[in-house]
Amino acid sequence: MTFQLDTVQSIQQQQPKLRIGEAMVADGLISQDQLRIALIEQKESQLQLGQQLVRLGFVSASVVRDRLADHMGHESIDLKTIVADVEALKRVPETFARRHRLLPVAYDLASNTMLIAMSDMLNILAFDQLRAMLGAEVSLKPFLAEESQLEAAIDQFYHYELSLDGILREIETGEIDYQSLSIAGDHYTQPMVRLVGALLIDAVKKSASDIHLEPESAFLRIRYRIDGVLQQVRSLHKAYWPSIAVRLKVMSGIDIAETRAAQDGRINMHLCGRPIDFRVSTHPTIHGENIVLRVLDREQSVMQLAQMGLTPDKQALLKCMMARPEGMLIVTGPTGSGKTTTLYGLLTEKNTEAINIMTLEDPVEHPIPLLRQTSVSEANKVDFATGIRSIMRQDPDIILVGEVRDEDTAKMAFRAAMTGHQVFTTLHTNSALGVFSRLADMGIPHEMMAGNIIGIIAQRLVRKLCPHCKIAKQPTVEESKILHLPPNSAINIFKATACKNCNSTGYKGRIAIMELLRIDAEMDSLISRSAYLDELKAAASAAGLVSLAEDGLQKVLDGITSIEEVMRVIDLTARI
Repeated sequence: MTFQLDTVQSIQQQQPKLRIGEAMVADGLISQDQLRIALIEQKESQLQLGQQLVRLGFVSASVVRDRLADHMGHESIDLKTIVADVEALKRVPETFARRHRLLPVAYDLASNTMLIAMSDMLNILAFDQLRAMLGAEVSLKPFLAEESQLEAAIDQFYHYELSLDGILREIETGEIDYQSLSIAGDHYTQPMVRLVGALLIDAVKKSASDIHLEPESAFLRIRYRIDGVLQQVRSLHKAYWPSIAVRLKVMSGIDIAETRAAQDGRINMHLCGRPIDFRVSTHPTIHGENIVLRVLDREQSVMQLAQMGLTPDKQALLKCMMARPEGMLIVTGPTGSGKTTTLYGLLTEKNTEAINIMTLEDPVEHPIPLLRQTSVSEANKVDFATGIRSIMRQDPDIILVGEVRDEDTAKMAFRAAMTGHQVFTTLHTNSALGVFSRLADMGIPHEMMAGNIIGIIAQRLVRKLCPHCKIAKQPTVEESKILHLPPNSAINIFKATACKNCNSTGYKGRIAIMELLRIDAEMDSLISRSAYLDELKAAASAAGLVSLAEDGLQKVLDGITSIEEVMRVIDLTARI
């Protein structure tokens, strides 16, 4: 979002239906009497109404910030939960930030966008001078921040080294800014605190899905899982590990004294201009505690159906499945194959005020408006089977069961599907047709499966070739056999190389390859009489089923991925 002068003028000229004070009364945040008192006091103090309400103690500064941002059509930001991006700070001098009371929060190189936190959204002079400094090609996205937090954040982030290399150099050489140590109560004087923050923001900027902190006998290994593949990014001396581990435990609410048992926690932060959650897991090893952080980035994990990279035919088939008012839709695949992302995408299509969607997840990864989400845990004394029983009494239209793991959960899920509900769930099988034998192993009779399964989605995730460095090549003899191409075919495929845009991996981003099986009347008939797998395959092929291998290899021919990448996640040896 580029903040232009005419945008500011339009904000100034627009006449909202309710003024901010009246809107806060309507929302129940303050009473009419409190508003009247604040307006009387405001005449003498000359403060803005929000500041006056805070001074009188009627509301907190964060409530005023959020309500004012919403009133003006902008987003607000809590500066206590952020770690500023060192790249953004480098582009805006501290003197400029202090003079205009703003903080550069993050800089997105891909979209050439600077995210700015400020307390005065109508400061036209600041925007004009900032654009002149950065260049007209840089877009500015403003966030409304509390003035008191802004002062503290400028002091905090401009006073200390925030880059990963700079912090490590400071720790190793002892070259610390001792002047900063005089600032009482500022925890950012501790390099280890800044080191952990720099690691988290570095992982988010590199689109990592997991951060692995692995102590060895003499060093600490740090690896990121990027596009499904682990990459080592750092090796630190093991002397750093106790401080890093304690910092992560404090941030995630984990017992710092417990080192011999596995623990789980959660961190909520605002990084790179958006809220990011980290699910933290500790596990004891012979060299000390191993800590893995799952990066839960809602912008990447919750997407619309149209953003999944599906062909129009597959989108139409999925919408046809979801049009059935009752029955079970099953997403299957191994761990890390994007099942949860697909389920969230399907639920987003159905998520309206007219539909009651309730979920059971282990745990809830992304809070979504309107959805009634429940975490399955021993602490709440809720498991999948008892949770489904409870949800059935909550008048649901759609039920999401995070995973069918046992016979009790499977039977309860099918009962929900049989009583007029749509049920979305996941299962671990290698293919769409493998679902029936897996459910039979759990004790679900074939007669119950028939007529109650809407469809099955089997999927894998493959990395996409970097568009900046992929190169065309002629397929080898073996590759031609796998692709079912004639020898010496004129068709080219692409292979990965390396460049700075993909961090020298040859790949950037991932895409799902899917097998969509719609259960029609003929398939129901075969399921009900426990037909053999060969009969099911023949019926599915006749109905137009595109297998995982065929979908993956089509993406190879389309230049989206490489044949090596498809072979990494799917067995193609039967095609040779």
